[in-house]
Amino acid sequence: MTTLGYAILGLLSREDLSGYDLTQRMAGRVGYFWSARHSQIYPELARLEDGGYVTHSVVEQKERPDKKVYEITAEGLDALKGWTIEPPKPRPTRDELTLKTYSVWLADKEKAVRLFREEELKHEEQLAHYEKLRGRMEGEWREDLTSTNSPEFASYATLRRGISYEREYAEWCRWMADSIESRRSTERRKRQNGE
Repeated sequence: MTTLGYAILGLLSREDLSGYDLTQRMAGRVGYFWSARHSQIYPELARLEDGGYVTHSVVEQKERPDKKVYEITAEGLDALKGWTIEPPKPRPTRDELTLKTYSVWLADKEKAVRLFREEELKHEEQLAHYEKLRGRMEGEWREDLTSTNSPEFASYATLRRGISYEREYAEWCRWMADSIESRRSTERRKRQNGE
């Protein structure tokens, strides 16, 4: 099964959803740490259903086409439980900003500082969004956050990872910009002093 399949099972383990609702949840809740396009979700649902991991029922709607609502099966739940505790497959790290940093010594210093300041701001904004979510979760889910058997705890745990990531990335971007600015100031002083 693909990782997307497990992501879908993770969503369906919390509630029955239509394909449209899955797409929305994938873009929202799961989209912070895993992405999938609409065009990937429906074929994956078909594979999951063929494999016996999900089933669907048809819900009639007035003035709209009928919709399929998917539900995880016992086999799907068992597969998800087993996958959850397997070590993740090694994957290559792909971070374009870090790759650019590898060659930043060649860049125009002013433009490089601007790049890192802009990236710092993006990560600070995402961090603020996550902090707001954390406040809401802590306010609404108090007791559920102490039980590792609750989906609320699992959502909170993934959010905490996102907070740590955004905080560290923003700090690193700030350090990069500050370092480049400091170096640029030192070079400017040396030129002024004829060194």
